[in-house]
Amino acid sequence: MANIQFHVQPGGKIQGRVRVPGDKSISHRSIMLGSIAEGTTTVTGFLEGADALATLNAFRDMGVQIEGPVNGQVTVHGVGLKGLKKPEKPLDMGNSGTSTRLLAGIIAGQDFDVTLIGDASLSKRPMKRVVDPLSAMGAVIETQEGGTLPMVIRGSGEPLKAIDYVLPMASAQVKSCVLLAGLYADGKTCALEPAPTRDHTERMLNGFGYEVHSEKVDAQQTRACLQGGGKLTGMHIDVPSDISSAAFFMVAAAISEGSDLVIEHVGMNPTRTGVIDILKLMGADLTLENFHEVGGEPVADVHIKYAPLKGIEIPEELVALAIDEFPVLFVAASAAQGKTVLTGAEELRVKESDRIQVMADALLAVGIDAQPTPDGMIINGGVQCVQRSAIQSHHDHRISMAMSIAGLRAVDTIVIDDCANVNTSFPTFLPLINQVGMVISAVEA
Repeated sequence: MANIQFHVQPGGKIQGRVRVPGDKSISHRSIMLGSIAEGTTTVTGFLEGADALATLNAFRDMGVQIEGPVNGQVTVHGVGLKGLKKPEKPLDMGNSGTSTRLLAGIIAGQDFDVTLIGDASLSKRPMKRVVDPLSAMGAVIETQEGGTLPMVIRGSGEPLKAIDYVLPMASAQVKSCVLLAGLYADGKTCALEPAPTRDHTERMLNGFGYEVHSEKVDAQQTRACLQGGGKLTGMHIDVPSDISSAAFFMVAAAISEGSDLVIEHVGMNPTRTGVIDILKLMGADLTLENFHEVGGEPVADVHIKYAPLKGIEIPEELVALAIDEFPVLFVAASAAQGKTVLTGAEELRVKESDRIQVMADALLAVGIDAQPTPDGMIINGGVQCVQRSAIQSHHDHRISMAMSIAGLRAVDTIVIDDCANVNTSFPTFLPLINQVGMVISAVEA
């Protein structure tokens, strides 16, 4: 793959109205659940990035007829829980951890063998976290030494065993994997999570007519349960804009003087709004307008204007609710007066890159005092990004986009290496961010 560099011109202010692409988490799940539902599912606002397309192609390879995507519209002709067919070749998950971990839950309930493969980055990511609960349910799974891809899931045709699983970490992907496997289990499967994580799987299963019960066990813990052997019924899904993608625009407007931006139709799922809570605690001028609900998911327009930010200690209860947004929140912290402290975020070290170390290195390279810690970072902000600098993104799309936003407070060009993976989550990032006031070009190096 060619090295695509982003060349970010310094300064600018962010103005206008923008609608960012559809939510990646909901796009993945719309294809998965539509495929194993009975009847037709229509999707609008589908995110046509490489990750969600990996999910779509996997179900095509297992015999599901899918039309599109054309301008975000997809039609899925569901085959029911038992209608998937053995693929002729390994299913290539590309860079997508969500595709791999959720699909493992569905495939564990089939009566054929499937091999899951991925790119170099995905092939380093931990899969033992889904192998353990699936094995406890009776699935036979082989991975590489160290619990990584390629992963072979052996289908026995026997129903899985229902389990009451206590998640060792707060992970929506692991919880979703267990619940999706539970569709194929005898009895009632439950997943108990130690801290709240995104609940798109539970909401969407309920939308497809498959009952999921969620209950709070205490202030932090939630248990989600479902009975195996039911059926899903096809439906229409209008995918809200992805709050993780919107976060880059929120921070851009928050840190550049004179900015005034409206981001339309953003998903406001309460398990995902940590980024908004954290920005407000930092003093951002951010209001939510035009609240309504689409397919069980709350949406709103985000109106954000420039205001001076201040450093904070980020409350640990918000960490799981903003886990994907931390790269760009670190940029907000670099612009904020005073010290920002993040703890309890060791999960960031096993994302597409070690996002704690990589972001600390990137911020240090542009002159920000950023100190990585085992489970977070300490940033002394309030200074401009002083140096002209070349940034290593480590092929991580969120690093590339976060450091692009840092250019708003730079005094010289920032060059970011290895940005091709931005297409996995946000293929229209450059045209949209340029439309609202930045100047960033993609250059083949």
